Order: sequence, then C-alpha cells, then structure tokens
Amino acid sequence: MQTPSDLVFFHNPHSRACMTRALLEELGAQYEPCVLDFRNSEQLSPDYLAINPMGKVPAIRHDGVVVTETVAIFIYLADLYREAGLAPALDDSDRGTYLRWLVFYAACFEPAIGDKAQKREPAPRMQSAYADYATTVKAIADALAPGPWLLGERFSAADVLWGSALRWVTGFGMVETTPAIAGYIQRVMSRPGMQRALQLDEALVAEMGLPT
Repeated sequence: MQTPSDLVFFHNPHSRACMTRALLEELGAQYEPCVLDFRNSEQLSPDYLAINPMGKVPAIRHDGVVVTETVAIFIYLADLYREAGLAPALDDSDRGTYLRWLVFYAACFEPAIGDKAQKREPAPRMQSAYADYATTVKAIADALAPGPWLLGERFSAADVLWGSALRWVTGFGMVETTPAIAGYIQRVMSRPGMQRALQLDEALVAEMGLPT
C-alpha cells in the first residue's frame, strides 16, 4: 500500500491513543511512533504542547499538518488511506451513518461514560449533550444489533473505534457486556490489524516498564 510521507503518531500505550494505533494497523499504514512517557510528563513539555495545547494523545502529524482528537484523526486517516476501504466515499450512501457513529462516540458516549465513572449527574436533558447514560448506551446497542458491523456487512473505521472503546469500557464494568456487545467486540478484536496493534502495545508496555 502506498505510504504517505511524514506520518508521525504521538502515542502512549496506556491511553486512548491505542485506538488510533489499531486504525493505523488496520489501514496498513507505515508511520513513525513518537511515544510520550506520562511518568515524566512529556505530554506537557513545551514541544508537545506546541502540537496539542491540551497535552493529550493521540495526535498525528502528516506532511506538516497536525490533527488532534481521536474522531478527527480517524476521519482524516481513513480518508487518506481510502484504498483500504474503511471509509465510505463522500457520495456513498453509507457516509452519513459512518460519520454519525464516529461523532456520537466523542459527542455523547465519552461524556456519558465520564459522568458515570465520576458519579456525576448529567445536566438536565434539554441542556445535556448526551441526554442520559441509559439513552446513550441504548442508542449504540441498537445500532449494533443488526450486525455484524455498524454499516451492516461492511467493516469500517467506525468499527475500529467502537470495538476498541467497548472493549475498554466493558472491561471496567462501565457498560454491561451483553451477548450482542461481547460478540461485536470479539469480531473486531479478532481482526489481524487489531491483533497487531495489541501486540505492539504489549511490547511497548514491557519495553517502558509500565504495569500491565
């Protein structure tokens, strides 16, 4: 697969950046990982804050263009590597559904999970970005129910995102591991690209001497 030049991936194996690594592996991309050690607050160094003032990973730099925020990175990379077939084209009827569920992750699911984890009550429904936790979780569960993927028979970058995210939140007990969700996670995580990403991050954790 043709490789875009100058693709740098800012990463830490104990962060949500693992989802971006999974996408990079699914796309067959070649990239230069730049690992930030949180123990030394490298994510807060002046050099990295010039890339992402939020001091968060992931971020990518491609031909001098910096992209931060997981969903923005997913859209950018899946379109950049369009020959991998993980992003419906602009004129594809699946494009709207694909974008909907990518953005739903950041706009609704992450805030709902964050409030639940911190035992915070959501804002009143008319003011809440995600309505409430139960509504948010039901929305994604209903979208997954027809299967096998969010776009039916078509695997996409949205499945890389949601398979990774659901694996994480069910592991911490923040979302119930229903048979449908468990089956979806298993299908996503059994893909060769996802397995490569897991193995790379396991090796990186060992190399850095981080807890497993």
